[in-house]
Amino acid sequence: MKIQNYVQGKWIDGEGTELEVFNAINGDFIGNVSSAGLDYEAILDYGRKVGGRALRKMTFQERGLMLKALALHLISIKKKFYALSAATGATKIDSWIDIEGGIGNLFANASLRRQFPDLPYYVDGEAAPLSKGGSFIGHHIMVPKQGIAVHINAFNFPIWGMLEKIAVNLMAGVPAVVKPSEYTSYLTELMVREIIDSKILPEGALQLVTGKGHGIIDHVNYQDVVTFTGSAHTGMKLKNQSNIIQNSVPFNLEADSLNASVLGEDAKPGTPEFDLFIKEVQREMTVKAGQKCTAIRRILVPENLIDDVQGALNARLAKNTIGDPSIEGVRMGALASRLQVERVKENVEQLMQSQEIVFGDMENFEITGGSKEKGAFFSPILFRNNNPFENTAVHNIEAFGPVSTLIPYKDLDDAVELVKMGKGSLVTSIVTADDNLATDFVVEAAHTNGRILVLNEACAKESTGHGSPMPLLTHGGPGRAGGGEEMGGKRGVLHYLQRTAIQGHPQTITAITKQFQVGANQPEANPHVFRQHFEELKVGDTVFTHKHTVIESDINNFAQVSGDNFYAHVDATSLEGTIFEGKVAHGYYILSKAAGMFVDPKKGPVLLNYGIDECRFIKPVYPGATIGVRFTVKEKIDQEKKSEDDVAKGIVKFLVDVYDETGETVALATILTMVKKLDQSK
Repeated sequence: MKIQNYVQGKWIDGEGTELEVFNAINGDFIGNVSSAGLDYEAILDYGRKVGGRALRKMTFQERGLMLKALALHLISIKKKFYALSAATGATKIDSWIDIEGGIGNLFANASLRRQFPDLPYYVDGEAAPLSKGGSFIGHHIMVPKQGIAVHINAFNFPIWGMLEKIAVNLMAGVPAVVKPSEYTSYLTELMVREIIDSKILPEGALQLVTGKGHGIIDHVNYQDVVTFTGSAHTGMKLKNQSNIIQNSVPFNLEADSLNASVLGEDAKPGTPEFDLFIKEVQREMTVKAGQKCTAIRRILVPENLIDDVQGALNARLAKNTIGDPSIEGVRMGALASRLQVERVKENVEQLMQSQEIVFGDMENFEITGGSKEKGAFFSPILFRNNNPFENTAVHNIEAFGPVSTLIPYKDLDDAVELVKMGKGSLVTSIVTADDNLATDFVVEAAHTNGRILVLNEACAKESTGHGSPMPLLTHGGPGRAGGGEEMGGKRGVLHYLQRTAIQGHPQTITAITKQFQVGANQPEANPHVFRQHFEELKVGDTVFTHKHTVIESDINNFAQVSGDNFYAHVDATSLEGTIFEGKVAHGYYILSKAAGMFVDPKKGPVLLNYGIDECRFIKPVYPGATIGVRFTVKEKIDQEKKSEDDVAKGIVKFLVDVYDETGETVALATILTMVKKLDQSK
């Protein structure tokens, strides 16, 4: 059987055989893998021109709905992936993390559409005034890079590794070519076949290279983005390729790191936190057979508790059943390949020169089902290092399997220093019920970590755990962890966009951003904006309201109704030493009165007002002041129908500019309204 590549719109075999892949449980032959002979220059160009053009024509809302549709499709056929996932050595829980965790990334990124405009590009931040008279301003827009994302992924998560990355670049409007590890690419291939057959993505948005992919980054250019997940050594070699450096190609490196978990000094035996710590460490050693870039490699324990921890952890590891995941009771599967077994053995042997094994044996261990000779099984190995500042191999060598080391520490400063000796980590966790201790640790250790989990009894039930990167949080870390950053919700999408400063007249910047900028034209709306449907409204259209003169009884009445009797509104004798010249109108009265002035009360296309953003009270309003409102269409965001019976509608943001008799603004706010569409079919 050939594990195929999907490039330039078709499934093809590579030349010859680069690698034979085998079932990690029983050693059965799965297939041949090769990408030799592929024309990478043409593949990348195809993605840019075919996939990229199609994606860039879509708005963020459309891309988000595309990801949602893909996620719903894949979750509906998820059973197809579990059987083949077991061949990688994965248990059902391991497969759940890889398969459904990966699909979850699609859902999470699809939901980000609500944070982006109904445009193919993003408007970043606020306008910057660049002139005294206001006729020249600056802003920033972010447009999709007109390149391709090249994702070079590790063997441990053949599905999650792909989906967590492509979800982000597709949301940004950038196509991808995925090169999974050739050792587990057969599982990636199965999912890509389902994705391509679904026709949910535009052609060219996703290509797959299942073999070694030698030369794939030789043809990237400055518009492309390269990501790599795997060993720090291989990642640095790729990052330093001349083509990457000469073309200033963005390169995100997410490397395996020597992550730590710290037991707080308060978490003594008998406390819930002690038990949580033991459970979390054991889980991180055995889930995916320890083949996780976020797994706990260094177990930091107060020196007076290390014997207690060793005993409890050994007892828990002893209950762990290794073998064929299809057999009831098996809790840990195999490494991904026999080659991986040899690599882990080599690293364990190096670590044995400076520290003692206190649990496990590389040769003598029992398995349930599978083949010990042909499969890729490995025993959990627990080391103890009593002198971590002298025997430092533990801070430099990573055995990428179920291998971890117990390390004692004297105090919090000692623990932080030991964490730092890992030279940069993806994640560190601390298990403590003491919030002061947690605060001190996080503040001191954050600079050397991409993520810190604080675990205690209060959050344990819903905690996602030490080793689980979440799509709405950043993933990456400094130093050995690669110095990169990916995911992070909206932050991750922005990595695939080019930020460009734009300058011009407010009217021009309004036209480009599709957001009203102060100083742009404000043609009077006719009819009133509340009488217009979503499609009919134009950014900049403005209602100029009638005027109202504020009198003292307005202030007194509002105080009575609202219960807001703050001294500045009701007690003129208390104003000495304040900024106020007399009793001042409540800011919320001004805003409430403004609403009474700009609202057209008759039933019409406006369905509801559901929020206020960026409300500011800029200038005091005293009795005798006369106020008016400029009520302007600021921005429009389309909304999808949730069902056939749902009302077709969109979100309209209105700028509420309340001004006084001098023409100066006294209050500013943005209100959000839901407005019915004229065309109810959309």
